[in-house]
Amino acid sequence: MAEHDDHPAYPVGLRLNGRRVVVVGGGQVAQRRLPALIASGADITLVSPSATASVEAMADTGEIRWERRRYQDGDLADTWYALVASSDAAANDAASAEAERTRTWCVRSDDAEAATAWTPATGRSEGITIAVLTTTSQGRDPRHSAAVRDAIVEGLRDGTLAAPHHRTRAPGVALVGGGPGDPDLITVRGRRLLAEADVVIADRLGPRDLLDELPPHVEVIDAAKIPYGRYMAQEAINQALIDHVKAGKSVVRLKGGDPFVFGRGMEEAQALAAEGIACTVVPGISSSISVPGAAGIPVTHRGVAHEFTVVSGHVAPDDPRSLVDWEALARLRGTLVLLMAVDKIGAIAQALITHGKSPDTPVALVQEGTTAAQRRVDATLETVGERVVAEEVRPPAVIVIGDVVGVVTDPAGLLEG
Repeated sequence: MAEHDDHPAYPVGLRLNGRRVVVVGGGQVAQRRLPALIASGADITLVSPSATASVEAMADTGEIRWERRRYQDGDLADTWYALVASSDAAANDAASAEAERTRTWCVRSDDAEAATAWTPATGRSEGITIAVLTTTSQGRDPRHSAAVRDAIVEGLRDGTLAAPHHRTRAPGVALVGGGPGDPDLITVRGRRLLAEADVVIADRLGPRDLLDELPPHVEVIDAAKIPYGRYMAQEAINQALIDHVKAGKSVVRLKGGDPFVFGRGMEEAQALAAEGIACTVVPGISSSISVPGAAGIPVTHRGVAHEFTVVSGHVAPDDPRSLVDWEALARLRGTLVLLMAVDKIGAIAQALITHGKSPDTPVALVQEGTTAAQRRVDATLETVGERVVAEEVRPPAVIVIGDVVGVVTDPAGLLEG
């Protein structure tokens, strides 16, 4: 390439499937670039006397062929594309010169101006590949390329860059776990599907702030199940999902936490399946783990707890409908995490004590976890019933029982939720 060439690079997508590609050098650059070349289906030969452990593993599994030696003239014969990335400057110059003679497009990691091709900053989102090259009068700016790439990919993933005619999906239903409450804790896929929806049926415990981002044409249906108040029956929710998708709509069922952790997600999937409607399940971050973590409580900790058990506390221990073996739970030495148990915690604590759990077992209640209203109330198994009343703890709250409650995870106060 001519020095100080002001002409922009010509962008093109190389279809390398089955075509010979040679990589000279097995260091960090090769380790970064090889996975994409492998994914392209290229027939890859690595020429290098040594390689990183990751690159060696690619050779061991047969993803690439490795010639364990220095570059030799003729190595680029019948090659469509070459990546020159060794630490040997003389070998790089020689390989680059051969590429020029044989008219092989060649990328050089050590001297971009001497290369005949540049590797763009690339990213992928739902079948779209984004490749960004930036140039200035002083040369390339890879950091700028990467920053632009990241912004585009993030916009595509969360739906903010989708063109208007791409915002709507084919009719269907997605059961999306919205996470514990903080809108930043929904998955990338969940946020993108939400941005593309025509109809959103949302729970009270879903990340409500995300609803403000929806375009005005999106219909939002309140499926809030407020404890002991007005609610939408599960059968009505199922029917709403069915009716809207049969009307040709793209529907997102936005649920708090994970759809299949006390979220009745499977009931909704079964109702859809009975009507011949497939659904996409997008897992969410369960409040059973994330809310204790946000309050500085690890549900497991080396030398303290080797297991944790998640239990629904919406039914009291003495209720004939209860499916929980409280006697067995009382014998466990690990962590017990209770969901939907605020009003039953007194009876639950007494049942655990009756079956042998120490009354001094530490307990923490984390209300409105991961949100601006989060607060933590500490107690013991013996006092938790009184503390809930005295502190006016209200749902939603996650209750953690066990010695992990006393573990100081952030003694310097530097941990942020």
